[in-house]
Amino acid sequence: MTTDWDAPGYESRGAFVWEMPADLLDLLGPAADERILDVGCGTGHLAARIAECGADVLGIDASPSMVELARRNYPGLRFELLDVLEMRLPSEFDAVFSNATLHWVIRPEEAAARIFDALKPGGRFVAELGGRGNIAKIVTALLAAREEGNAPAVVEFPWYFPGAEEYSALLERRGFRVESARLFPRPTPLGDGEGALVDWLEMFSRPLLEDLAAPLRAEVLGAVERRLRPALYRGGRWEGDYVRLRVKAWKDGDSSPPLPRPRRKGGGVSTTVGRPSARGR
Repeated sequence: MTTDWDAPGYESRGAFVWEMPADLLDLLGPAADERILDVGCGTGHLAARIAECGADVLGIDASPSMVELARRNYPGLRFELLDVLEMRLPSEFDAVFSNATLHWVIRPEEAAARIFDALKPGGRFVAELGGRGNIAKIVTALLAAREEGNAPAVVEFPWYFPGAEEYSALLERRGFRVESARLFPRPTPLGDGEGALVDWLEMFSRPLLEDLAAPLRAEVLGAVERRLRPALYRGGRWEGDYVRLRVKAWKDGDSSPPLPRPRRKGGGVSTTVGRPSARGR
């Protein structure tokens, strides 16, 4: 099922999505002649950076406008309109990469299965997504503002924000061997100017706003801004209370390197909570 976005708006106001995760690409470690699948490629910028290493990249996205703009941005690369839940690709990719996409997929077991199937034996999966606690202040303020405005109750939460152990267990059930899963806070500038929070809400929280008539929507947005200003407006800019989950996992095979599997007391994959290098988003 395709889901469209305002791709030009995303391009102009959402640059932090692709500009900040430089060390996620380091974790991926793309190499010349590898085939790499970028799941949720957006407007193509990270796929292009992967291709600069000599890899053969296929970018997929469920948004027609994102794919159209990615093709315009990078006409020499391949981008296809395809939802991760609907992809049935041959097991031919050396790596699957995803940034800031999989928290939008509320059937995560199915997404993990499709990603696993696309990998060669020995292939790797590297991803970053919103983790447990991501945008908690923003969501709390938005739901409270809806309630104050007598808006209908939210029936389905539009995001999946797992913890490190939860997501590791999910991947293992689908056949992956998890090398690392790290949950970390990353306060994220939402853009310039007083209106940056409202711009962010209208783009990234659209599922919690699109059922509201224009007058009520404006009222809710104003109430959210007032609630969040003391906590998230600092030094003349809005900062989102992001928490990210970063994972690396393998589809075992002869080409997969031997990896240690440290154990906590009581078993389970070792996970850490901390902050990655300063270049992280």
